[in-house]
Amino acid sequence: MASHSASISPDRRFLIFFDFDETIVDETSDDMVVQAAPGQHLPGWLKDTYQPGRYNEYMQRVLAYLAEQGVTESDLRGIMEKIPASPGMLTLFQFLRTRPAKDFEVVLLSDANTFFIESWLRRAGVRQLFHRIFTNPATFNKNGRLVLRPFHSHECQRCPDNMCKQVVVRDYVARRTQERGRPFQRIFYVGDGANDFCPALSLGPRDVAFPRRDFPMHRLITETHEAMPGEFKAVTVPWVSGEDVIMRLRKHVAE
Repeated sequence: MASHSASISPDRRFLIFFDFDETIVDETSDDMVVQAAPGQHLPGWLKDTYQPGRYNEYMQRVLAYLAEQGVTESDLRGIMEKIPASPGMLTLFQFLRTRPAKDFEVVLLSDANTFFIESWLRRAGVRQLFHRIFTNPATFNKNGRLVLRPFHSHECQRCPDNMCKQVVVRDYVARRTQERGRPFQRIFYVGDGANDFCPALSLGPRDVAFPRRDFPMHRLITETHEAMPGEFKAVTVPWVSGEDVIMRLRKHVAE
């Protein structure tokens, strides 16, 4: 599901993508929701139903279980709103908000879901920063259960069945380039996980990948540079704090 907010100016110079879990926020939202379960843990029989590559389906079962235990929309929202931002991330958002309108088109791309993400962004007061949000759709049914659906299907062997972020990045960049009549000067991607490595592979040599230092995305980029030099084309700038990202962006906006 793609949701949008701010109007998109055709003359923005840069496109920046953000992951959500362990990038914007300093936890994984799917893990945090377990706090709502009885005793703050899931029963073994439920955890045993997880299959690699089918995490979205597993979370559908987790959310159904939570609803059966009486967990409400308000309970889930309260948990999401309390997740801390990653270090320096709100400072980075403030930097992006105060830049001239011609600078950044900001997109969120996550394998979480609409309810978790929207709850956190609105509580943090940063929802309007994002022009588009691509994530798994999640809505409450008449019984008060949060129903999660897959974002799309794809044929990528690297990614979970419900989302390949590279497909989303390629499609979005192609569409926006056509609508604008010209490419962006640079594309930036800020992430942390293994599923952020796949979209970063689609970046070119003028673009910048910002992997969270020592997280899976960073390790995969490092391994690729060693095993297949030239395969990963983007400039790599690891981050520990959002302020590391700001330092690099300042350099590019001054170009």
